Amino acid sequence: MTSNFVDYVKIFCRSGKGGSGSLHFRREKYIPKGGPDGGDGGRGGNVILRGNAQLWTLLHLRYTKHLFAGDGVPGGKNQLTGAAGDDIYIDVPLGTVAYRAEDHTMMGEITEDRQTVVLLKGGRGGKGNAFFKTATLQAPKFAQPGEPCQEEWITLELKLLADVGLVGFPNAGKSTLLSVVSAAKPEIADYPFTTLVPNLGIVSYRDHRSFVMADIPGIIEGAAEGKGLGIRFLRHIERNSTLLFMVPANTENVKAEYDILLNELKKYNPELMDKDRILAITKCDLVDDDTIKEIKKHLPKKVPHVFISSVVGKGIDELKDLIWLMLNKEDDM
Repeated sequence: MTSNFVDYVKIFCRSGKGGSGSLHFRREKYIPKGGPDGGDGGRGGNVILRGNAQLWTLLHLRYTKHLFAGDGVPGGKNQLTGAAGDDIYIDVPLGTVAYRAEDHTMMGEITEDRQTVVLLKGGRGGKGNAFFKTATLQAPKFAQPGEPCQEEWITLELKLLADVGLVGFPNAGKSTLLSVVSAAKPEIADYPFTTLVPNLGIVSYRDHRSFVMADIPGIIEGAAEGKGLGIRFLRHIERNSTLLFMVPANTENVKAEYDILLNELKKYNPELMDKDRILAITKCDLVDDDTIKEIKKHLPKKVPHVFISSVVGKGIDELKDLIWLMLNKEDDM
């Protein structure tokens, strides 16, 4: 099955070359030897990345491998400047980062609607011979060629913009939670890797407020080295301000599973350790009160936790309160 969610594409882009300057002398019926009047060439078109809040995937670029801007028009007589080449705009979802494919150098990122980043500049137009006329050089017999174009293989990577990123092993209950707290309808089933693409959901909160939650495909031990679905989706949690770790209550060792998840994120990107964390112990409807008391004794220190069950609705409001508090703590300071 082909997914509609595409978060990585590689495209070949070329800006426009500048138009050449004109080598021309004024020649009219009664002016057989007029001065130089060659105009400048027009600039080549730019390749421009542009944010579009209506997009959520790079799917529209999957089969568009080549994107070329227009060339500048050569200058003309009567000091006529050539027209500039047409710019080409590449519309992308918010959260898209452009890299030079050859060495993975970052070229720019888009985080706001209508924001633009020039990836490749068009060549400047050449100067016509009229430009070079001086008191000592009355009839220059030369003009500039336009500057050449720029061309580059460029990779575009989408990193979802969400307030909260869900982190957990497959079957930790991430998709179920998202379906309960938002209008998102992720596929849910009792087998690993049901979620094959990230899902975004808007979670309604008190007084008509809301925040955005992202369900990322499940991590497994070794994900940072490429096991399971590997690191393909780990990039999506780089932009989340808060990470919600989810570990089922019926797992053998909640603390150990949390530590494995944390370690995978640390190996992938140590900067993720600076993000706020919340631990949700899920599926607590499947265990008794004594088990919950025992789990509480061994939970990681300094990490806020909450016991929830998305199926019976237990702890959901408490979790929302905790998330909202975490997201807005700076506003309260």
